Amino acid sequence: MAHRTLFGIGAALAAALTVGAAGVALAAAEKVPANIAAALADSGRPAAESARDAARHPGELLAWAGVKPGDRVADFIMGGGYFTRILAKAVGPTGHVWAYQPGEFIKFRAAYADEQKAVAAAYPNVTAIDSPFAALKLPDRLDLVMTVQNYHDLHLKPFPADNAAKLDAEIYRALKPGGVFIVVDHVGAEGVNIDQLHRIDPAQVRKEVEAAGFKLVAETDLLRNPADPHTDNVFQPSIRGKTDQFAMKFRKPR
Repeated sequence: MAHRTLFGIGAALAAALTVGAAGVALAAAEKVPANIAAALADSGRPAAESARDAARHPGELLAWAGVKPGDRVADFIMGGGYFTRILAKAVGPTGHVWAYQPGEFIKFRAAYADEQKAVAAAYPNVTAIDSPFAALKLPDRLDLVMTVQNYHDLHLKPFPADNAAKLDAEIYRALKPGGVFIVVDHVGAEGVNIDQLHRIDPAQVRKEVEAAGFKLVAETDLLRNPADPHTDNVFQPSIRGKTDQFAMKFRKPR
């Protein structure tokens, strides 16, 4: 996860597109539209979160994801609410954000519930969901589901082996035809020990998500860092906040 582990305590570049070896569009940069720029400037955002924007590139990431006013969005594993707050303002009063904090996470760290409640109380277009993974039912006809630095957590040993497959299927069900699933996470090598390093192999993510019926339509280098050796736990001070991260955009066929 961007903030802490679940079990062990997650001038713009030229707006060009290149094509990767797999034939998937790689977005080099994104112009940040007005709705997202206004969300980043929201005075309700904690100063500590705004200070992380330079490293996390939320404006460019949400522009690449295609977040628009009026969208119905799920922040899947919201953590402290960094992206929830931005999404709430970006989709505006005609849109809605469902902020999902797994019950298992809250059981492990009660502050997750407090953070979720605080965000939901601050933004009238945010609804909190805190069911366990196995009981999760997202609202129907979502435009976008987004998970940032948390997909690997679905594979932690305390969870069933089919946890990720079932949750990918639920996300697929909840999205409307043409809806988008954004996955951002720390890059791990093939065969990585996920519990130890809190990283995941991008190829594994693609295989699992496509098995649910999605099509990978784009990737972006926005959060890549070639200096990351992929061998350290993401919470090590030497690499924390500077990990090599992949970002994939999957679409539910129309």
